[in-house]
Amino acid sequence: MFPVCADPSLLSGLDWFSCYLTTPKHLAFFESFGLVMLLIAVVAPVALAIGFAAAVASRSASPLLSLPGRGYIALARGVPDIVFFLFVPIALDQGFEYLRYLMICPDQPDGVWQGNNFLVCSAAKLPLSTAAPIWHSVYGFGLAVISFGLVFGAFAGNVLAGSFKAVPIAQIQTGASFGMTQSQIFRRILVPQMWVFALPGLSNLWQILIKATPLLFLLGLQDIVYWARELGSSKTSIYAYPHPDWRLYYFGFLLIFYLGLTAISEVAYKRIMARLSRGQATLAGSGKTGLRGGV
Repeated sequence: MFPVCADPSLLSGLDWFSCYLTTPKHLAFFESFGLVMLLIAVVAPVALAIGFAAAVASRSASPLLSLPGRGYIALARGVPDIVFFLFVPIALDQGFEYLRYLMICPDQPDGVWQGNNFLVCSAAKLPLSTAAPIWHSVYGFGLAVISFGLVFGAFAGNVLAGSFKAVPIAQIQTGASFGMTQSQIFRRILVPQMWVFALPGLSNLWQILIKATPLLFLLGLQDIVYWARELGSSKTSIYAYPHPDWRLYYFGFLLIFYLGLTAISEVAYKRIMARLSRGQATLAGSGKTGLRGGV
C-alpha cells in the first residue's frame, strides 16, 4: 500500500482508486486468478490419466477390469457435477480423519459419531488446528483436485473409449498380420492414432473444466468468485473504502477473463488438431491435398 493511503477518508479520484485496488483484500483477489490457473493446470493431466486408465479398463476382456471401468464412467457421468463436488470432499475429509482416529485416539469415549455430528480428537483432525493457514489452503486445494479429477476423469474416459473404437480396424488387422502382439498394436498403432479422434471431445472437456472452476467457491476456497462477491458488494461506513454495489463490474471482469481464456484455448486446440491430423485419414489431415467436404 502506498504512503498516501494511510488515511482513506482524505482520498479522492485516482488516488482513492489506486489505494482501493492495492488493499490486502484486492491483492488476494488478484492472487486468486493464479489459484484458478493452477487448478486447471493440475486437474487437466490428473483427469486425463484417470480417464485413460478407465478407458483402457473398460476395453479389457476381463470383467474384473471392464466392469469397474464402465461402472466408474457411467456413475460419474450420471451424477450431477455439483453433487460430486460437495460429496467427495466431505467423504474424503471424514475418511482421512477416521483413519487417523483409529491410529491416534481409538479409545475416544464417545466414538466419532456423537448424535448427528462427526467428531474426532483434535490430534486426528486434518489439518491440525495448530497448522499454518497455508496448510489449510493446500489441504482444501488437494480435495478440490481429487473432486475435479474424478468428475472430469469420467468424461475423459468416455471420450477416450470412443476414440479407441474410431481407429480403423484395418490398421489393427494390418499390425496383426505383421506379427505384432496385442500390446505392440495397442502402444504403436491404437494409442498414437486415437488422439486425433479424442481431441475434439477433450477440447470440449477443457472448456467445460475452465467454466467449472467457479465451483471452487462451493468447496470453501477463496477463489475469484468469492472475492468478486465480497469486494463488489455494497460496503458500509465500517469499511475503509465504502462504495456502492459494484458486483456488476467485478463479475463483468470475470466474464472477460473467462472469455479470453476460452478464446486462447480454442486457438491452441486448432493448432494442435492441425498438427495431429497430418497424414491421418481425416478431413483435417487431407485438407492440404485439395480434398473438400462437398461435391
